[in-house]
Amino acid sequence: MPTSRAPRTRRYLVCEPRHFDVHYAINPWMRDDAQVDAALAARQWQTLIHTFRDHGHQVETVDPVPGLPDMVFAANSALTLSGKVFGSRFHAPQRRPESTEYATWFKASGYDVYQPESTCEGEGDLVPAGRYILAGTGFRTTRDAHAEVQEFFGVPTIGLRLVDPYFYHLDTALFVLDEPAGTAGPDDDAPTIAYYPEAFSTGSREVLQRLFPHAVLATRDDAMAFGLNSVSDGRHVFIAPGATGLIDQLTERGYVPVPVDLSEFHKAGGGIKCCTQEIRS
Repeated sequence: MPTSRAPRTRRYLVCEPRHFDVHYAINPWMRDDAQVDAALAARQWQTLIHTFRDHGHQVETVDPVPGLPDMVFAANSALTLSGKVFGSRFHAPQRRPESTEYATWFKASGYDVYQPESTCEGEGDLVPAGRYILAGTGFRTTRDAHAEVQEFFGVPTIGLRLVDPYFYHLDTALFVLDEPAGTAGPDDDAPTIAYYPEAFSTGSREVLQRLFPHAVLATRDDAMAFGLNSVSDGRHVFIAPGATGLIDQLTERGYVPVPVDLSEFHKAGGGIKCCTQEIRS
């Protein structure tokens, strides 16, 4: 019988896709000639927000800014952990102004914001996982940023190299399903994660196998359907409906998949997690 899972209430920061569009190409999903259905994007995003709230989660919003079509991807703006905010420094010049807008929101909400010296794209490449922070590199966030993250939070930060350009951020190739009660303890208290092994270098795959031997392994089809760009509250997994194989695996393990279609945002290389910044107090 599947294990009974317990949800935990989360606090999310999001940004309305009022100005969402594809005006440039900075990852393999984006096309200069892409046609975005703005009305459909707005409906899909609203469905995601309603779904979060229907499951008891708190959702806060930052105002969108004209000329910043990717600002809807709130996850890239920062990593918040233990009430501390590590901001962003985007790789693409088109996105760099987003850092200031999100930092302004956090400061107005009473947070001090650390501005990294190195290229770093927030939760896009930084994933808290139990006693560690998993940190992606290879396409966006640099290894120098990993060192800044570890120094700022005082949490061991594990670098993972991404090798497939379709999975240019860590949050397109890996997500955490649940967290142990504490951030220290025996290996059996490690969180459960899901990931697509072939998105990572050989050495990084071996690291993941050692740290998370009971992980859910996704296929390329599920990863390409944005199945790993998911958000979990420990029980409910808000996931792209096209990731059918991954949905079946999660169900078998006692999780409750909650399909939410954000396919219009796939045109810019984003999905559910990309649109969702978790604020961890």
